[in-house]
Amino acid sequence: MVSSSEPSEKLRILLMPFFVTSHIGPFTDLAVGLAVAGAGVVEPTIAVTPANVAVVRSALDRHGPAACSLVKIATYPFPLVDGLAPGVENLSAAGIDAWRIDAAAVDEALTRPAQEALIRERRPDAVVTDVHFFWNSAVAAELGVPCVAFSGIGPFTALTMGRLTDAVVTNGDGSEPESSQEVVLRGFPWPEIRIPVTEMPEFLRCRSGELNPCVEALGRCFGQVMNTFFELERPFCELLVREGRAKRAYFVAPLYPPPPPAGVNEPCIRWLGSKPCCSVVYVCFGTYAAVSADQLRELALGLEASGKPFLWAVRADGWVPPDGWEERVGDRGMLVRGLAPQTAILAQPAVGAFLTHCGASSVLEAVTAGVPMLTWPLVFDQFIGERLVTEVLGIGERVWDGRRSTRYEEREVVPAEAVARAVARFLEPGGAGEAGRGRAREHAAKAHAAVAEGGSSYCDLRRLVDDLVEAKIRGRE
Repeated sequence: MVSSSEPSEKLRILLMPFFVTSHIGPFTDLAVGLAVAGAGVVEPTIAVTPANVAVVRSALDRHGPAACSLVKIATYPFPLVDGLAPGVENLSAAGIDAWRIDAAAVDEALTRPAQEALIRERRPDAVVTDVHFFWNSAVAAELGVPCVAFSGIGPFTALTMGRLTDAVVTNGDGSEPESSQEVVLRGFPWPEIRIPVTEMPEFLRCRSGELNPCVEALGRCFGQVMNTFFELERPFCELLVREGRAKRAYFVAPLYPPPPPAGVNEPCIRWLGSKPCCSVVYVCFGTYAAVSADQLRELALGLEASGKPFLWAVRADGWVPPDGWEERVGDRGMLVRGLAPQTAILAQPAVGAFLTHCGASSVLEAVTAGVPMLTWPLVFDQFIGERLVTEVLGIGERVWDGRRSTRYEEREVVPAEAVARAVARFLEPGGAGEAGRGRAREHAAKAHAAVAEGGSSYCDLRRLVDDLVEAKIRGRE
């Protein structure tokens, strides 16, 4: 690594994402956005561990050849973790060892030293950190430079989790609440939000009562960037600012580039081009959460029984469909193994619904494409994101109302009959999918307006650059 400690007229921003593809992608998009917004002024650098460089390069490729010259990549060593094979440094590729990466990433003693060494060596003018790396705000403060937190979630989810943090208490003996309990949140710009304990993020289900260090760090940060646009979550954006949850708030999405032309050379895109408008359900559960073989089998049989065309991105290595399934489905269905070109898929006229895990990036991509959603959350904040889709925005429906949980071992297998019923009903003419599509397209128009010149996200991104430039000038005085 080359030291960048000498003074520079450029605004040098160091961005540090969490060790998972769903965070590295948006961080890379933000880096490109900052470079474009501060043309000739901003010099962004993405800092990742060596095995994650390929993930950054893949995200840069979405923006075209010029992006590689706009954004630099720096590396720092991944922490030594017992039981983890060398080169496994991303939750999305770790399989059953993902918990080891997650535990190491948020362990200050393991991860801070290498990150802090890189920050001190490069001495950037500003640090943009993942909220998980709470210590970086303290490191930046010691160097006298601003630290901005970048959150992949929007204000609805952030405010909901903040209220859950306040509302959920452990039992008197220190054990976690009963799984049958339900938390009711009021005081939102919404009547009420009800969340069963089983659907809350894991870290909230067993708390010590101590203030989360990430919350403390956010209070120290120069500001917070959120991966949403103001018009999508207006009342919650306003509430976030009004409650002082961030010293400065910037709503900058959508940051990713428009999809490639319809003639992109991908078999799945060509297949979609052969299907009628709004007839296909696209199925994808993201890059991380595990889905059992039993559940994959029921999902396969349910998609078959629905009678609707489907495009399914399967990321379970070695999974084989039921005997005879591919022959019975024929050209009505298509499997994509590994990563799918999701933004290009959602932009295709044939896609009438997105069966999704409700990851924040996937929800945003569906909204921007104007595609309604069938919701099937699995982990983390996804059950909260589902409520934004179904209850607040009204652009989706749940696949299943049975027992659900953020814990793998507590989930019920959703039967094929329920999958078939949900898909068929959602895509039928005049059904919930059609009504949701109309509302989703209204939000899509707002998303495109937000990033156009003079739009809310366009202005917030430039305001962020201006504020950081001003902070750099003040620091010299």
